[in-house]
Amino acid sequence: MGKDFKVYTKTGDDGTTGLVGGTRVKKFDVRLEAYGTVDELNASIGVLRSYKLPDDVIKLLIQIQNKLFNIGSSLASDKKGEAFTANLAITEKDIQVLEIAIDKFEDNLPELTHFILPGGDLAVAQCHVARTVCRRAERRIIEFSEQATVQPEIIKYINRLSDFLFVLSRKITSEKNVGEVAWEKD
Repeated sequence: MGKDFKVYTKTGDDGTTGLVGGTRVKKFDVRLEAYGTVDELNASIGVLRSYKLPDDVIKLLIQIQNKLFNIGSSLASDKKGEAFTANLAITEKDIQVLEIAIDKFEDNLPELTHFILPGGDLAVAQCHVARTVCRRAERRIIEFSEQATVQPEIIKYINRLSDFLFVLSRKITSEKNVGEVAWEKD
């Protein structure tokens, strides 16, 4: 992106946007809801990254953000654009990275015996915000997959990511010794 690159193109002023590959679609298209929510999730994780967290967690969150850009690019690609984004595929190895982190984090946590209310610390609360945005992204991607082919590993990755964010919230709670607040039935 050189100095001649402008952020605004004015091509979306008619309520459409261009996909990777050139097709124009309405901005409320289910595809845009899917990759737009992935973008929102990425921004939410960016907020989480702004808190004081261990370096290994920050590194993992950056890796996740890069994968989310890959997912967004894939979801934003029409048939012609798939050739451009094919090398951005999510792999089983990417999913395993999340599973390994979940298992590692859970090793030092107390057994989960109740539902937990989000909060207790700003970073913990942001994990929960990111987790709920992740769940919405998953719903939008699955909805989009009813209309077009979506790489199955994308759905798995997003599903596992919400689990990761939940476990990360518990890890941060434990490390900061702020305590979990259990949901109490009325």
